[in-house]
Amino acid sequence: MSTVGATVKILVSPGDSGSPTAQPLECRVPVVGHTPVAEIVRTCHERMIDDGLASLAIPGLDRSTLEPVLTYCAEMVCAADGATCPGCRRRTKRAGVASLDAFIARHAEIVVAQGAVRLTGPGDRLLTVASLDDLAKSWAGEEYWYWARRVLRKLRYGIRRSQISGEPSVSESDTPVVILMEPQLPDNIGMVARAMGNFALDTLRLVDPRDGWPNEKARIAASGANYVIDRATAYDDITSALSDLTYVVATTARQRDMRKPVLTPEQAVAEMRHRIAAGERCGILFGRERNGLETSEVSRCDAIVMIPVNSSFASLNLAQAVLILGYEWMRTSPVASLGRVTTYERPKSLGVNLGQDRRATKDEVAGLMGHLTSELTRLGFLAPPRDKGDVMQGVETMIVRAEPTEQEVRTLRGIVATLAHGKGKARKSPT
Repeated sequence: MSTVGATVKILVSPGDSGSPTAQPLECRVPVVGHTPVAEIVRTCHERMIDDGLASLAIPGLDRSTLEPVLTYCAEMVCAADGATCPGCRRRTKRAGVASLDAFIARHAEIVVAQGAVRLTGPGDRLLTVASLDDLAKSWAGEEYWYWARRVLRKLRYGIRRSQISGEPSVSESDTPVVILMEPQLPDNIGMVARAMGNFALDTLRLVDPRDGWPNEKARIAASGANYVIDRATAYDDITSALSDLTYVVATTARQRDMRKPVLTPEQAVAEMRHRIAAGERCGILFGRERNGLETSEVSRCDAIVMIPVNSSFASLNLAQAVLILGYEWMRTSPVASLGRVTTYERPKSLGVNLGQDRRATKDEVAGLMGHLTSELTRLGFLAPPRDKGDVMQGVETMIVRAEPTEQEVRTLRGIVATLAHGKGKARKSPT
């Protein structure tokens, strides 16, 4: 037993019989009450601290007693106790399981996708997983100690980004609606909101989000685009999400045998701008993270948008797809800005930023050339048989091509004078 708090203790199960130290590692599980520490860490990480504690409902475990439990995991005190949690990567490593093949061999059967696929092995365990992809990602176990460190930071210092906010750039009806079809991860929704905020797309609709709505994790991932999150609306189905829109485009990377216009992002934005200017309400439909849009969902849309990609690796992250469409929208927007604009930062324009300086006049450039020619002649660089005209024409061409400022011309003349005559105590006597 390891005590990690005044009212909460980590109990290490000794197994069914025998000395605790003689039991296999998997029989020694650090728990609070009857709940493994990893389960507490996972719940507080995925559902936020207060919601996680409420769902766990462990007597004596609250914000004031949670920190030592998290510290136990974050500092891997379990290693000294000879214990591991189910699903932890430490357990997998201590068991000597170094590959997916070895993991499968420990099981009698692994059922995938409700029996669509069954993997058998010589072991004695049974396991059910949602997909082969999930199995490939999860077999090695989670780094719960890393999760615990993140939850500890939130417990001690609060959520750094949740109170940062912005504001919509334009009227809601002046931009297309972004619709996410059954988004799975709140973090992805937050990153979509951030991309929308970058490019002045302010209206977000969610069709049956897996983890419910609203969700604090999405707010954190939005990194200040909270106004998008706060105004986002969840719908039960695609019919209600599209009901008030007159023109909707569906984004997809898969070829669809459908008699619909196929547009690039640039073309889709141009069409939506034309329709919005005419008073229509437009939307952009994005698919699920794992498998995109179904054909029945695409059929509800007026056109298909396909982003030019590498044909052998066409799948985009959800936020990346929104970002590309958002960028195309912003490129033709009157509110577009090169970089941020604040109280102390003015909007930037294309080209060289001269600040308080100005371009040198032709007379100032001619003065520099006369100064340079004079000193090079005096020092013998342009003495016969060197072709003085060709050399200095080449130098002048180089300087003019650089489009120097008035300050740069004065600096160059100072350099010429110093090289020719020195400066201060090093100044050369006239020859």
